[in-house]
Amino acid sequence: MVMKKKDLNERIRSFTHCLSYCGHETRTRYFMNKRGFTLIEIIVLIVMAGIIIPAIMVPFATGIRGSKKPEMVTTAMYFAHQRMEELMKYNYRNGALTPAGVVAFVTGDVNYPGENEIVYVDSNFGTPSGDVGYKRIRVRITDPEVNTYEVYSVVTNFP
Repeated sequence: MVMKKKDLNERIRSFTHCLSYCGHETRTRYFMNKRGFTLIEIIVLIVMAGIIIPAIMVPFATGIRGSKKPEMVTTAMYFAHQRMEELMKYNYRNGALTPAGVVAFVTGDVNYPGENEIVYVDSNFGTPSGDVGYKRIRVRITDPEVNTYEVYSVVTNFP
């Protein structure tokens, strides 16, 4: 039995119509039974939002307030490294590296006071009674929030 093109097109159209109609009716029937949210559901949603939203917002507010901290750390470490480079350009015997305890110095910003300390140390970084060929240089910078940042280096008397 050979089907004509017209009969085939008619059967396809009928089948497609049935599928779309049945699917549409099923979807419509499902959504017709839903009439919206109840008052209790809305109240529960509002209460949950009132609890969750502040819990999410507090860390963001804290982060915004603390966002100046990385800038202060970078500035303090810049001044510490700058001072360390000034001291490291001298050799072991230079008078600028004479152990003299803690010495204050001026940085490029009055809000970041600095101090350096030069002491004799031994090969285990202990403090000997005299010169054994090592000097430890410590540079300390204090930021506006009174946090301190230190940079250390050792200078030797050996070639």
